[in-house]
Amino acid sequence: MEVLSRLLALLVLLLIGTGLRASGVLDDSRTQLLNTVAYYVALPALIFVSTYDQAIGELLTGALFVGLLAALLGTVAIAWAIHRESPGRGRKSVAIVQSYHSNLGYLGLPLVAATFDARVTAIASVVLGVISLTQVPLTILILTTMNEADAAISTELGRLVRNPVLLTLVAGLTVGSLGLSVPGPITAGLDVLGTLALPIALLCVGASLQIDLPNVDVAASGAVVAVKIVCMPVLGWIALSLLEVDAATFTASIVMLGTPTAVSTYVFASEIGGDEEFASLNVFLTTLASIATLFVLIRAVG
Repeated sequence: MEVLSRLLALLVLLLIGTGLRASGVLDDSRTQLLNTVAYYVALPALIFVSTYDQAIGELLTGALFVGLLAALLGTVAIAWAIHRESPGRGRKSVAIVQSYHSNLGYLGLPLVAATFDARVTAIASVVLGVISLTQVPLTILILTTMNEADAAISTELGRLVRNPVLLTLVAGLTVGSLGLSVPGPITAGLDVLGTLALPIALLCVGASLQIDLPNVDVAASGAVVAVKIVCMPVLGWIALSLLEVDAATFTASIVMLGTPTAVSTYVFASEIGGDEEFASLNVFLTTLASIATLFVLIRAVG
C-alpha cells in the first residue's frame, strides 16, 4: 500500500507539472530554472550522499556491468527488429532510441532513494552512471547516422563528460573508495537537498510532457511502450538472475531498467534529427504507463 501511495503521489506531481505548464505558471524560463536546480543541485546532492561512504568495488561488480549491458543491448536489438520496416527515418530512429533510453536521473534514482535503503540507492547511482555512459553515445550515434544529421558528435559527447550528475558520482565513489571523511553538517545539508530531487524532477518532467492525440500512431507508440517498460526490465531480470547478483544489486537494477523513456530523447530528436512529435508522445505514454509497471516491479523485487 505504501508503494502504491508513493507512485500515485508521483503521478500527481507529474500532472501538477503538466497543469502548471498549461496554465502558464511554469513557462519556458521557470521550467528551465527548475531543471537547473534539479540537474545541478538536487540530483548531484542525492548521488553524493548515496555514494560518499561506499567503495566502488563494493557497488560495481563485473556481473552488474555485464547484466546491464546485456539488458540494454538486448533491448536495442529487439527495438531494431520491431521497427526496421517503419516508414521514415525520423520516426524509425526515434522509436529505436526511445525503446531503451531510460529516465534514470529525473525519475529512477530519486524513486529508488525514496523507496529503498541506502545500499540499494548507492547501487542505483552506479547503474545510472553505467547506463548513461552507454545509452547517450548510442542515442547520438543512431540519430545522426539514420537521419544523416550534420551534428557535432564531439560536442554532444563533451556535454556528457561535463555532466554534473556523472561528475558527482565519480566524486562520491572516489571519496568512498579512499575512505575520506566528510563533515556531518555537509552531508546533512546535502541530504536535505537530495530529498528535493524527486519532487522537482517530476514537476520538470510533467511540464515537459506534450501530447497530440490526433497524430497518435497506436502500433508504433504501443511497441515503444511495451519494449521500454516491459521487455527491458524483463531482459535485465533474466540476465541478472543468471549472473546471480546479490539482492540489493538486483533490486536497484530492475527498478532503474523499468523507468520510462527519458525526456532528453525529445531534446536529442529536436537537435540531432528525428520525429519530434512522435518523440514527445512516447515520453508521455511511457511515463504514464510506467506508474503501473513500476508498482509491479517494486512489489516483485522489494
